[in-house]
Amino acid sequence: MSQKREMTVRKQRFSILKQPIASVLNQHLIDYPTPSNLRYWWGFGSLAGICLVIQIVTGIFLAMHYTPHVDLAFKNVEHIMRDVEGGWLLRYMHANGAFMFFTVVYLHMFRGLYYASYSSPREFVRCIGVVIFLLMILTAFIGYVLPWGQMSFWGATVITSLASAIPVVGDTIVT
Repeated sequence: MSQKREMTVRKQRFSILKQPIASVLNQHLIDYPTPSNLRYWWGFGSLAGICLVIQIVTGIFLAMHYTPHVDLAFKNVEHIMRDVEGGWLLRYMHANGAFMFFTVVYLHMFRGLYYASYSSPREFVRCIGVVIFLLMILTAFIGYVLPWGQMSFWGATVITSLASAIPVVGDTIVT
């Protein structure tokens, strides 16, 4: 009897859920306190997280084959599509994943507005979400400009020219 009890205590003491990182993941992903009346809209935060992970993983693998040279940009894309094993899948997952990611994030933001998630006590969470959204837009712009070409050049020109609409400092920012 005492051996069985000692074995149970040892299992509890060395449980993986007692480790700091695993306990945080367990509390926020598995044992997350949620209301019983969840609707369809509440899944979009998790979907946004999954899309973000897919974007990061495919982006890392695409960056392994990236060439930062104007003359080699198109050849680089051809190399990824033809010579890299599964490169076509990586490229299409990254491109379509970006569209899916922004779609899911917009639906997640709509859910927050619809259910008034911006009201007390969640104002700080809303501010963090706005900062994350602005960083997403900046990252998407940088990702759009990286494969250099005429479309990227003129797209970047139009987007950066939008800053000239800011009163007083707009023209200084653009030039």
